[in-house]
Amino acid sequence: MIFEFRRFLFWNMFLNHNMSFLRLFKSNHADKLRVMTNPLTSITRKRGRPPGPNNRAGDGKNQSLTRALTLLERLSEAQQGLNLTDLSHQLGMPAATVHRLLSTFEELDFVEQDSQQGLWFIGLKAFTVGNAFLNRRDFVSISRPHMHALVEQCGETVNLGVIDDGEVVFVSQVESREVMRMIVRLGSRSPIHASGVGKAMLASLSQQQVSRILERRGLARYTDHTIDNPTRLRDELEQVRQRGYAIDDEEHAVGLRCVAAAIFDENKQALAAISLSGPKARMVDDRLGELGLAVRQTADEITQALGGCRPI
Repeated sequence: MIFEFRRFLFWNMFLNHNMSFLRLFKSNHADKLRVMTNPLTSITRKRGRPPGPNNRAGDGKNQSLTRALTLLERLSEAQQGLNLTDLSHQLGMPAATVHRLLSTFEELDFVEQDSQQGLWFIGLKAFTVGNAFLNRRDFVSISRPHMHALVEQCGETVNLGVIDDGEVVFVSQVESREVMRMIVRLGSRSPIHASGVGKAMLASLSQQQVSRILERRGLARYTDHTIDNPTRLRDELEQVRQRGYAIDDEEHAVGLRCVAAAIFDENKQALAAISLSGPKARMVDDRLGELGLAVRQTADEITQALGGCRPI
C-alpha cells in the first residue's frame, strides 16, 4: 500500500483484481489447456497420461495447466504488458511453449496482443472468469453502499479485504477525494500481521488457527512499528477483540495509518473486513478512537445486511 497522487483506471483495477481468483478457471477449462502444450495435438492417441519421467501420476498436478495459469498470473502483474522474450525469461519456459500458450489464450480471449509493439496483455475473458468470484460472494456488492457512506463520513479511503492462503487480498475500494490518499491495487496482497484488515480477521480466529498462520507466514518486519513478536501480536489481538476494531499504526508503510473491523456471516465467522486508511497527518491520535468506532459500526451494518451476527 502506497500513497499516490493519481487515480488508477477502472479497467486496470478490475483486471488485476480478478487474477487473484483464476483458480476458478482450472476446473472449467482443464481439457482445453491440457492440449495446448502438446505439439502432437493432431495425432489421435489413447486416453490417459503418457509414460515419462515428468508425468508422475501421484503429484496431483497438471503441468500444462500449471504453466498456463502461471503465465496468466504473470501477465496480470504487468500493467504495461510483456513481450514474448520477457515472458519466456521470467517463466523459465521455452519461447515456443510460451507462444503456443499465448496463441491458445488469444483464441479464447484470455489475452490480447498489441501487434505493433509485440506486447501481450490480459484479455476480457480473464475479467469475466475472475468476476465469478464476486458473483458468488455477494458481500462485495452489498458492502459498496456502506463503504461509500463511510468515505463521506470520515473522508478517507475505504477498503474491503478477505483472507486467502494466510494473506490479505483486497477485493474492493472506495477512494477518498483528498489529493493525498491511500490507493491499493485490487487483487493485491498484504501481510496479515501488519495490516488492519489482517489483524481484524486474525482476532476472530482461534489460537490454534492463528498459530498455524503465523508458523506458515512468519512475522516479517516492514517498518520500525511492525509487530514481529508472537506474544506481542497475541496481546494486540486481544485488544482488537475488546474494542471491536484493529489499528495499523505505520506497521506496513511509514506514514500510513489504518483502522479496520471484521464482517461476520450467519455462523459468526469472519467473512471479510473493511478498513479506513489515510496519512498519519490526518489520522492523528485524537481521531483514531472516533474513526475506529465508525468503522466498527459500518462493519456491523454490513454484517446485518448479510444476515450475519457478530460474536459476543
